[in-house]
Amino acid sequence: MDAVLLAAGLGTRLRPHTETTPKPLLRVQGRPILDWTLGALPKCVDRVIVVTHYLAEQIEAYLRGQRHLKEWVTVPQGDPQGTGDAFRKCQTQIRSDKVLVLNGDDLFGAVDLANLAACPAGLIVQEVQEPKKFGIAFLKPDGTLEKLLEKPDLPPPQLANTGAYVFPRAVFEIAIERSPRGEYEITDYVSRLALKQPCHVVRSTFWFPIGDEAAWNAAQKLDLAAVLTARS
Repeated sequence: MDAVLLAAGLGTRLRPHTETTPKPLLRVQGRPILDWTLGALPKCVDRVIVVTHYLAEQIEAYLRGQRHLKEWVTVPQGDPQGTGDAFRKCQTQIRSDKVLVLNGDDLFGAVDLANLAACPAGLIVQEVQEPKKFGIAFLKPDGTLEKLLEKPDLPPPQLANTGAYVFPRAVFEIAIERSPRGEYEITDYVSRLALKQPCHVVRSTFWFPIGDEAAWNAAQKLDLAAVLTARS
């Protein structure tokens, strides 16, 4: 099974640290974020596709040296036009019937990723107390996804989209348009896929987004080895 890691962002909220190092290579407890992510991938993943843009040569150098996966390829995003655009540019590289897709700068629990990879289509969600900061998942009565809505003004708690998905290869048959902010959003693929087939919702046991320096510092103190290790 292929996995796509979205690692093209500028990491502006972590400047000046990201002025010379791409965010996925910032170190958490001595290891790049990307290294933790590769180590947490389920064993059914045997190939990784990494979307690059900012300081791409550093990410490629890391991939040449890592030992988690023998098969990997990078896809340059070129002119960045959103996460949906980044994913779509991987279409010709994807070989498997379904694909795991992750934000390349968050930390996801290995058990959760394995549960997600077992679904024909789906995403990982986590309950949050500040829904206006997140994309929020709305569920159908059977517990599958109805739709995603960005930063709604709703009372807590709500289920946040964590940025971890599994898609069937046929998702590329879905057309998406630019969002109000002028980008192609991967969440539009998710919501439109949910209209066509069940999208399973996996409740997270561990998700740690590293959005700013405070979160990066906090990650240094977590017991990560216990929750982020799927590969020896």
